[in-house]
Amino acid sequence: MKTNPKTQADGNSSENQSAKKSFKRVSEYGKQLAEKQKVKEMYGMREKQFRRFYYLASTATQGAPGENLLNLLERRIDNVVYRLKMATTRAQARQMIVHGHIKINGRKVTSPSCFIHVNDVISLSDSALNNSALLEQVIDKRMSIGIKVPEWLELLKKDRAGKVLRLPVRSDLQAPIEEYLIVEMYSK
Repeated sequence: MKTNPKTQADGNSSENQSAKKSFKRVSEYGKQLAEKQKVKEMYGMREKQFRRFYYLASTATQGAPGENLLNLLERRIDNVVYRLKMATTRAQARQMIVHGHIKINGRKVTSPSCFIHVNDVISLSDSALNNSALLEQVIDKRMSIGIKVPEWLELLKKDRAGKVLRLPVRSDLQAPIEEYLIVEMYSK
């Protein structure tokens, strides 16, 4: 098989040209979808749950829908357990809740999507406190790391618990989320 030395020297083979032609710009809808998928993945939610949270955020009487959505997502108990350094990931926090290892104000919680309120105390259940492997390998190990707890939460290390000081606001969230893209997508 003969090859053209000129095309090889220039680097303009048909493979390089087709690679350049296949690049497409991302549409506005593509950007909106990517942002929504990123947030859904971050909080570990499915589409139906996420749509319900958006509906709650958009029908709220105060605040912008995007900020309300992020506020609701931050107030989920699985996220709060993760933020209080009681779990390594949100998925692990969700599993701890479903298995009955978390209590809010002394009552066992088994739904990862329930909301916390101001002055709620999040603590470990008696079964979790008796589970030495969970305490040593997850909770104590994570609490000893220098990860900062958000300002709207208070970590009580000696009790292995946390308290909600106030509701989260947009400035408390450090993740690079462009919530206006999600609002634009759902408002179509």
